[in-house]
Amino acid sequence: MPRRLSDLHSTVARLAIPTAMAAGLASATMPASAQDLEQVSFALNWVPVAEHGGFYQAMLDGTYAACGIEVEIIPGGPQVNNRAMMMGGQIDFHMGGDLLQAFNAVAEDVPIVAIAAIFQKNPQILMTHPGRSEGLSDMDDMTVLVDDNAFLSYYQWLIQDFGFTPGQREVYTYNAAPFLVDEDKVMQGYLTSEPYLIELEGGFTPDVWLLADFGFDSYATTIEAMQSTIDERPDATRCFVEGSIIGWYNYLYGDNTAANAEIQRLNPDFTDDKIEFAISQMLEYGVLLSGDAETLGIGAITEEKAGAFFESMVGAGVLDGDLDWQLAFDTQFINQGLGLDLVPDN
Repeated sequence: MPRRLSDLHSTVARLAIPTAMAAGLASATMPASAQDLEQVSFALNWVPVAEHGGFYQAMLDGTYAACGIEVEIIPGGPQVNNRAMMMGGQIDFHMGGDLLQAFNAVAEDVPIVAIAAIFQKNPQILMTHPGRSEGLSDMDDMTVLVDDNAFLSYYQWLIQDFGFTPGQREVYTYNAAPFLVDEDKVMQGYLTSEPYLIELEGGFTPDVWLLADFGFDSYATTIEAMQSTIDERPDATRCFVEGSIIGWYNYLYGDNTAANAEIQRLNPDFTDDKIEFAISQMLEYGVLLSGDAETLGIGAITEEKAGAFFESMVGAGVLDGDLDWQLAFDTQFINQGLGLDLVPDN
């Protein structure tokens, strides 16, 4: 049976020091052989990148093994539906996008539950040419490039709260060229990747508008599980959640060399400069450690924040106000301040 990672924290916390020492410490606490570890599978929703680094960190430095599980991380991609595989019982845990997915699962009577939120801020952004706009309220004369998923979610919130119109929207095809050549265009992106790509391809630094800082206050990079997994494997679930939390502290503040090497082995296009940019943005903008997570720890979910986001989506016409939204998440494995002592100067 997996052991509670919180009970091992005095040992596992030291995994934040060099990887070689961490491996030795982990081996001292893990079961005698790999055969004793409970097998757990976790699927990403995209190809491996730095935004998944904490999971690889915990897998490679012994954090998961320290409480009794062996984790297989399954990459995602544009043609892969790992969430459906979890629903079919082929995967234990899945990396979700934001709380809208969890709310929609409740609406569809699918027993998927968010059990942690690694990102306190959703990294969705809009980008403009330097000096072209003063903020979201100053884009009424611009063309906005967003894809269909964005149009059905946060673009509806932009219409409701900032006066955007459906007519402004132009379909984003994941080609930056229209944005690069036209300063009257706005382009969607991800805080940790697209701004850097624009710098490389366009030779200028775009102005970045992080939607979370303007009120699109959803969690992101959630850990999802089927309710049956939570009920039938609570120890393994706790171990995976707590191990992931510790893994993220160690990835951000410790020696992440091995995790980055594994990410690059699986995704050779994700070069050192892209990794460095992604990590710098996560730290600078408080993507993982801000708001409630500053006291409750990485992974935090609160009913207050989830409820406020739900109400904003109801107001934007994205969700039905009668939805039993509290069923979308479970906080029994989080909100304990685990790992905060691993933050420098904390």
